Amino acid sequence: MCKRKNKNAFTLIEVLVALLLVSLAIISIITANISSTKINAASADMTTAEFLIEQISQLTIMLPAVDPNTGTSTFGPEAGETLAAFDDIDDFSSLTFNPPIASDRSTLTALSNFTQQVTVENVNASNYETTVGNHLSDFYRITVTILQNSKEINSASWIRAKL
Repeated sequence: MCKRKNKNAFTLIEVLVALLLVSLAIISIITANISSTKINAASADMTTAEFLIEQISQLTIMLPAVDPNTGTSTFGPEAGETLAAFDDIDDFSSLTFNPPIASDRSTLTALSNFTQQVTVENVNASNYETTVGNHLSDFYRITVTILQNSKEINSASWIRAKL
């Protein structure tokens, strides 16, 4: 009996090499998809952080530096004052909002995994990096730090002159 070779068929090694190449291509596509998903999630978190920083900026932009009624020189809210009654930027000093707040002072409960930390400091008029005692300068640095699940993801500072 004579065996004939079928020259049109693949050998076992050719099939295994083809399977290996297809498998590598599929693994590469899956890895790229996972990386893309992680990048998109990080971008969405950073966008949310920027939004939350902007909310504090918009809330404090038109407020005077010191209490317009009492002219008090104490940083932080006056005795018994709540968020709804904050009437100057120093009321926000050293406060943390979780869930975060919007510029209209409403609570953003859908973003409860984010936290806004606000710091208000008096800074030297000739060097904004140097802090001075409360109300000893006409310039204030407001810093907002955004945390997501207790991990810092963004922070921004700006300088305000006393109005």
